Order: sequence, then structure tokens, then C-alpha cells
Amino acid sequence: MITRENIRELSGFESQEGCALSFYYQPSTPKDKSHREELILVKDLVRNALREAEKNGKNGGARQDLEKILSMAEHLHGNGGRAKVVFASGKDNFWREYDLPPRLSETTLVLHRRFHLRPLTAIADVLPRLLIVVADKSKAHFFELWMDEIHEREKLTNELPRRGRSDGFAGYDAGHTERHVEHEAMHWYKRLAERMREFQESGYDRFLVGCRDENWPEFEPYMHPYVRQRFVGRFAIDPAGVTIGQVREAGEALYNEFRANRRAGLVREAVGGAQRNGRGAVGLRRVLQALETGEVQTLLLARNFAAPAVQCGNCGHIDSHSVKECAVCGRGTIELEDVSDALIRIAMRKGIEIIHIPDHPDLVKAGGVAAVLRFRADQNTEGKKAG
Repeated sequence: MITRENIRELSGFESQEGCALSFYYQPSTPKDKSHREELILVKDLVRNALREAEKNGKNGGARQDLEKILSMAEHLHGNGGRAKVVFASGKDNFWREYDLPPRLSETTLVLHRRFHLRPLTAIADVLPRLLIVVADKSKAHFFELWMDEIHEREKLTNELPRRGRSDGFAGYDAGHTERHVEHEAMHWYKRLAERMREFQESGYDRFLVGCRDENWPEFEPYMHPYVRQRFVGRFAIDPAGVTIGQVREAGEALYNEFRANRRAGLVREAVGGAQRNGRGAVGLRRVLQALETGEVQTLLLARNFAAPAVQCGNCGHIDSHSVKECAVCGRGTIELEDVSDALIRIAMRKGIEIIHIPDHPDLVKAGGVAAVLRFRADQNTEGKKAG
């Protein structure tokens, strides 16, 4: 299973010889069981990559990795319905291989100075690391949903006091037991809320809760503010006899609705903020500036966004205009056919959230790239902050 730390490692890699290979395999439904069509496609991709490498004088550094990709393709045979990604640079003794959900747009192979990460971050965006808590007054299950895999992380039980046969004098014993049960339930839900807080500190992106309707008002008040910031919502379910499949289905449905609403809200916030001279930025030039000054909180990329740019080989400054010399340090620049991966690398390095937006007319109209800002550098003066 790939982790966020793995993606961060990939974003920091660079091959000085331009031999960083990125291979994305998306399984398809073949016309015959031999999967011959898939093999032919991979062979064509490898042949084209070799041709480009030879043209640029990098054949030797890439050939070994490309031959390994060909050998792998011979045995993929659909890969059990899973997508596969490989990042390699033989000259740097670097090879990383992962199986992923079959949600790639296509099978591709890219050879460049840095790894092609956009398809990978798009999947990670769609499927963040979720913690689903299914609970009632006597038990709680903690499930982790990451990519397309779900498993139970933990199970807690709460031993409630049992009521005796008699209610005692004037029902005193019954009332006392009832109050004791309520007291125990309060401590139980506090315990669950604290455990969610501990999971939040370990890096979970979002939280969901499944419980019966009557239990939610008892549970909800104890959730920690940090957990609330990442809270998706609650779905109604009876924990007694629930299956892991039911938890997954209910959790994914709730999260998908949340994600769609949040994406639309982020686009409105970015575009509206830019129009009001507030905490929003749209268009490549403005977003690049905001990334460089540390203003960006969330980076938004349209599905089909692509744009050329240049990057300084010395200081890394990116310019949306085709200039031969860096505006910052005066050194030579390198042409980028598509700036998307460079934007993603900067965001990964700075811990900025990356959101891929499938189709939104306002984002497309704004140039396909936008950002929600933490602050505006041109407004961040002591006088304005005091006012």
C-alpha cells in the first residue's frame, strides 16, 4: 500500500540524466484471456520511450528499466484487476512498485528528469485515508479505509452495569442504576472521542461515524475540535451484526457526497476570493506567485489542465512565460512541456493540500488552476492586521 510519505519521497527525486521513469498500468477488459492487447500497448510505449531516449542521448541510462517494464508486462495479465505503478531510475538504484485501485485514466509511460506524479496524486485525492468509527454504548469498531482497502484497526468494549431483579425501595435502586448507566455511557463516549483524537494525530485525513440515531446526541458533544475540522459526517447504522462491507458502502457514499460539496465550495472560495481581492488566486501566473510566497493553503487543478512553463535549473523558480534567464537569479531555465507536475512537487514539499477537480466550468474559465490562500502577502502588513 502506498503512503503519503512514499509520494513525498517520489516528489523529491530528480535524475540529472533525465532517466526518471514513471509507468502507469490501468487494467482493461481484454478481448481474449491472453491480455495480448495490453502487452502490445506496453511494448509500443517502451519502444517510443527508447526512441526518445536515444534522440536525447539517454538510451543507456533508461534501457535497463524499460526492459524490466517489458518483462513485467509479460506477466501482468490484468494484474488481478488492480492498477500498477512503477517509478524507477536504474542509474540511481531506485525502483518503487505499487498496486493501486483501477482508477487511472490510461496506461502511460513517461521518461523525464522527475517522476510524473499527477495520476498518482489524483487517486490519493479521490481516496484519502479515512477512519470510520462504528459504535454504540457497549462496543466500538475502528475501521481504516485507504485507497480501496478497508480493515478493522481496533475494537473496544464497554462493560455496562447490570440491573438487578428488584427496583428497591420506592424504585431507588432502579433510578440509581439508570444514573450509573448514563454516567458510564458519558465516560465511554469521552473515551471514544479521545481515541479518535489519537488517531487524528497519527495522520488520518477524514473521520466518519456510524451509529444509531438515538446514540449520536450522546456521542457528538465529546468530539475534539481537531477531529471536527476533519469530520465528514455521520451515517445511521446498527452496530449489532454489521458487516465490514456495509460499513464500507455507507462510508464511501457519505464521503463521496461530502467530497463533491467540498470541491464545489473550494472553487467558489478560490474564484470568489480572487474577484474580491481576498484569499483566492486563479490562473497560472498568480498561483505560481502564491506558491512561492507561501500563501497557498489548497491547490486546485482541473482535470484537463496543462500549460507550458520554464523552470530555473539553479534556484527552481518557475515562470509562466518562456524566458531563457531566471528572473530571480539570472541563471538558465529549462522548458517544461506541462507545469502540472512541478506544481504538485512544490505543494507536496510544502505540505499543501492538492485537490483535483473533474469538471467545473468556473475553474476551467479561470484557467484550470486556482488556489485557496491562507493569507494575502500584499495585505499581510502589521497595520492591516491591526485594523
